[in-house]
Amino acid sequence: MIIDPAQQTSKENYKLLIGSVLPRPIAWVSSVSSGGELNLAPFSFFTVASRNPPMVIFSIGEGVEARMGTVKDTLTNIRERGEFVVNIASAPLANKMAKTGEHVAPDVDEFACVGLTPVSSEVVSVPRVKESPVSMECELVQVIPLGDDHLVIGKVLRFHIHDELYDKGRIDTKKLAPIGRLAGNYSPVESMFSLPNEQLEEYLRTPVDKDRE
Repeated sequence: MIIDPAQQTSKENYKLLIGSVLPRPIAWVSSVSSGGELNLAPFSFFTVASRNPPMVIFSIGEGVEARMGTVKDTLTNIRERGEFVVNIASAPLANKMAKTGEHVAPDVDEFACVGLTPVSSEVVSVPRVKESPVSMECELVQVIPLGDDHLVIGKVLRFHIHDELYDKGRIDTKKLAPIGRLAGNYSPVESMFSLPNEQLEEYLRTPVDKDRE
């Protein structure tokens, strides 16, 4: 099967992208409007952009279908304030994270809606999610328009890491219990392996496969 993206709609291309590039980490972004309203929303087009200085990037699409042609509240807030916080959603927070992705009016506080605790950051005016195991205070570097989307680049000014996850400069990823975005669903990181691994094929075989022998 060979597909020319130019011969498809953006929605059709989107489905192929999200079904191929996975699992994707999720940036749970908190921001504040010029009027002081808190906002919290998840974005799965997210990754690290630079090590020195530490930078992260995430992509923001258009508003939901009812507001096509508009930009999302997160983008408006980041442009106005020049700062935001990327919180990491662990498996125990998955339901609340998904709830914050629903469309609500700009003046609705997603923290309050889902029962999360906003706590003051150290160097930015945007609160972080207290319950999140890892949060990164970010200063806006640039917003780059990319077609219908906008790529947000942020410089990390502070890391907030729950004490039980921090181990000699590293994060215990098993205790972090991160989740990834799939095409339309989510997946927990439940097992890990290092490479090279001579027993990899055996390790990856499902219990069903082994029972058939």
